[in-house]
Amino acid sequence: MPNDVNLIRVTRGPILTQQDAKPIETLDETLHEDRILILDFGSQVTQLIARRVRESGVYCEIWPFTATEEKIRAFKPRGIILSGSPASVHDENAPPVPAVVFELNLPILGICYGQQAMCQALGGKVETHEHREFGRAYIDVAEDCSLFRGVWARGRREQVWMSHGDRVTQLPPGFRAVAHSEGAPFAIIADEGRRMYGVQFHPEVVHTPHGAALIKNFTHNVAGCSGTWTMAGFRDLEIARIREQVGEGRVICGLSGGVDSSVAAKLIHDAIGDQLTCIFVDPGILRAGEADEVVKTFRGRFNIRLVHRDASDLFLGELAGVKDPEVKRKTIGRLFVEVFEEEAAKLGGAQFLAQGTLYPDVIESVSFTGGPSVTIKSHHNVGGLPERMNMQLVEPLRELFKDEVRELGRELGIPENIVGRHPFPGPGLAIRIPGDITREKLDLLRKVDAIYLEEIRRAGLYDAIWQAFAVLLPVRTVGVMGDGRTYDQACALRAVTSTDGMTAEVYPFDFDFLNRVSGRIVNEVRGINRVTYDITSKPPGTIEWE
Repeated sequence: MPNDVNLIRVTRGPILTQQDAKPIETLDETLHEDRILILDFGSQVTQLIARRVRESGVYCEIWPFTATEEKIRAFKPRGIILSGSPASVHDENAPPVPAVVFELNLPILGICYGQQAMCQALGGKVETHEHREFGRAYIDVAEDCSLFRGVWARGRREQVWMSHGDRVTQLPPGFRAVAHSEGAPFAIIADEGRRMYGVQFHPEVVHTPHGAALIKNFTHNVAGCSGTWTMAGFRDLEIARIREQVGEGRVICGLSGGVDSSVAAKLIHDAIGDQLTCIFVDPGILRAGEADEVVKTFRGRFNIRLVHRDASDLFLGELAGVKDPEVKRKTIGRLFVEVFEEEAAKLGGAQFLAQGTLYPDVIESVSFTGGPSVTIKSHHNVGGLPERMNMQLVEPLRELFKDEVRELGRELGIPENIVGRHPFPGPGLAIRIPGDITREKLDLLRKVDAIYLEEIRRAGLYDAIWQAFAVLLPVRTVGVMGDGRTYDQACALRAVTSTDGMTAEVYPFDFDFLNRVSGRIVNEVRGINRVTYDITSKPPGTIEWE
């Protein structure tokens, strides 16, 4: 496909309506007047705390426990949540709770390590105990408490999710125990006068059934937040911010067709119209029909200026013979940058580069406690741009989580086939083909993947599944088809459910569905004679299967 540019010119998109006349400061204050600060001590599920707070309609941010006193005071939170941690309070370099947290006289909720660190700082006692609790547990509610008013009642036994070796054994002055479990005598503690609460379990994970309601009680009933955080308000604020940042300048956006870059492009276009040009690099490793879909949606439907570069020969040429998955990732990432810069140079004169950076990318690219997060997110350009580009970043999704980006996309009118699309990694089909990559293998995998997703949609299961994909296995198997023997390739199918992408469980397809899908694949895709189903779950902290 030729390298071409849509020259249709459009004006700035209509938005802001009644709020259009308001200055950005007013919009910002309205949206963020109630805010919660989450101090992170290194838990792998800290992001989930923020998700639950946002779901309750309250804006929040995650900061490292090393945040300065000045910064914390300037943020002016209505309440503070202390996260869990893989550390023990007895470790030599255990993360401490900043003293300013207790000086502000704000509501505090300590979760797991956060509870223990709070108790130790205020004069309580924490001990390592033989009876550890990991996984599903049950607590007995002994007294009433503002934290679970209307959710739990005295005398009830409730399911929670525990993950602790240490436990509080002596409460600080002013606290009382309101619930206990077999392994934690102070499973929930409260100092109602100072509005301080601690829970030994993790209310942010889905395995604590009423955990989200407990967090909402803290944000609304305890901290007094009104719940004004809405995606419509965020849209209006970001459009105002983009206009203020960009002015009359020009913006270039790397458009992949995924949810993040698509939403970023549409939001920026609504703000500045034809000052935006998108560059779509087709590496030749996308799923069937995706390149055409991107062009039709953004050039045809939204009238966004779009450069479409077919770079499949370049990518597949450099990937030829490459078998190591990490080398594949780095090669693809390098080529994307090189091709993007080449096309951007042809346009000339742009002062800004737009990226679909999300909040998880930002906080996972900063190692709060010396963990491996920097390595995990090294492919995200959240730390700045190469000096040679001489451009400023525009990152309108920087405050959002994935589900919030989807919600924003719907606010912007992006079609569901894009905004509701399953996550698809940047390396695309390249990491769904273990071993060397060829056009023949890519074509084979595209056909298999298309049949699989078509049957999932036909069964009405697409939205119930977080991610589904096919993998071309690096093996050949002997089979019998009709009256002859075959010696062809095998493929694997995977589907998982997840609410957050942090953990995942296998989707329980029934046998009739699997039989129908495998039958179609073997019959319709010449070169495949065996289909397997991957039943691997994704525990916390793992990367996607490849």
